[in-house]
Amino acid sequence: MLDFFYPDFYFEKFDEVTVEFLKANNISALLLDLDNTLAPYEMSEPDEKILAYLSDLSKNGIRFAFISNNSSDKRINLFNKKIGAPAFAKAGKPFAKKTINRALSTLGVSKENAAFLGDQIFTDVCAGKFNGIRAILVPPIKDKKNLFFKFKRALEKPVLKRYFRKNKR
Repeated sequence: MLDFFYPDFYFEKFDEVTVEFLKANNISALLLDLDNTLAPYEMSEPDEKILAYLSDLSKNGIRFAFISNNSSDKRINLFNKKIGAPAFAKAGKPFAKKTINRALSTLGVSKENAAFLGDQIFTDVCAGKFNGIRAILVPPIKDKKNLFFKFKRALEKPVLKRYFRKNKR
């Protein structure tokens, strides 16, 4: 049962998910969470590190789309302005089947060749798992400190502990 909450892969930072790693695992498309995965909440536009990473993906034939639960199209559109990738706000992760299918269709990639990259088990990892897509987890860049996020992170801790024990980390 808990396997459903386990990511397929875990990295310390998004840019450790390299083109070489993706190609070695037959992944030709990444569905990317934005907030706390690629950038902290307060970063409205991508920095040079993010732009270089996404450019490297593109140059090497790795397609990507942003999939966010952010309630504002404005946030994701501003961040995406310089990038121009397919972007979907108000996704409803983890139950984002329609959005994920639209993203994969837009990218022209099957589920078998896609992965979901995010910082939250109960939204990003589960969104991938619910939809038959591999899930890549990274720790949050800078977590929100409100009660909801503290509670959610507390629930993630035992899952991560078991995941790391099972995967000898």
